[in-house]
Amino acid sequence: MVDITHKISTLRVATATAIVKVSKQETIDAIVNNLVPKGNVFEMAKTAGLFAVKNTHLSIPDCHPLPIEFTSVEYQIEGLEIHIVFNVKTVYKTGVEVEAMHGASIVALTMYDMLKPIDKEIEISTIKLINKEGGKSSFKNKFPTAIKAAVFVCSDSIFAGDKEDRSGKTIVEKLESYGVETAHYEIIPDELEIIQEKTKAFAKEHQLVIFTGGTGLSPRDVTPEALEPILESRIPGIEEAIRSYGQQRMPYAMLSRSVAGTLGNSLVLALPGSTNGVKESMDAVFPHVMHVFHILKGKNHDSL
Repeated sequence: MVDITHKISTLRVATATAIVKVSKQETIDAIVNNLVPKGNVFEMAKTAGLFAVKNTHLSIPDCHPLPIEFTSVEYQIEGLEIHIVFNVKTVYKTGVEVEAMHGASIVALTMYDMLKPIDKEIEISTIKLINKEGGKSSFKNKFPTAIKAAVFVCSDSIFAGDKEDRSGKTIVEKLESYGVETAHYEIIPDELEIIQEKTKAFAKEHQLVIFTGGTGLSPRDVTPEALEPILESRIPGIEEAIRSYGQQRMPYAMLSRSVAGTLGNSLVLALPGSTNGVKESMDAVFPHVMHVFHILKGKNHDSL
């Protein structure tokens, strides 16, 4: 199966439909008046769909087991056609499109099975997805010009040439995948004054200023101390999201002192110095965090 361990959980919604077409009005009348010998068609088919949607992963090999937190089945009769509308919701890392289509198809098959003794010419058609929400397509941020970023690696040992940088390059690669241009990349020592100078200088021309390193608890880890006095607005939600995401994957993440805030129209982030730590931090908040640039321009969430 596809690895989804790096994804964050969001509200996922999907609606699918299927059509059952009978050959005569008498079949429709029997369904509506509950005269089908095998029982109540609508209720039995609905029950089958509810069981099916919760077990989609047992039938479709690449589907992940996931919590189904809401399901509804609706019927619309149009002539000799019964339109099945199947809705599914969950809060999880992956969507429920296949679950919705699986549920709709099982509802249709159950109706077919119950009606075949009284109608030999039933057809099932048009099993399709009609709506999905909650994935990447629901949270796209579009900008008229490319977002520019400055990336700084805070490390005495890397600055001295004793070690090779990996975390900074990871940030650059991640930003590129989100359509962000890294206009400046630099390795600097763990010096409070230098960190402050770089932040003030590059926040004027770059929407993103990202530091990696110096967020731990050693005497030379001073990135938070450098940034906190000069940031105009702290954004605790970003910091909490990073630590919560990391803690679910690594028990030491709670010891990191990641920082997020604004300086002018720039978002400033201080991320861990380890390669895994910085990768997980980026996965935790990107690309959704770039929504901040709309907010900084005075737009609200609903207008985007």
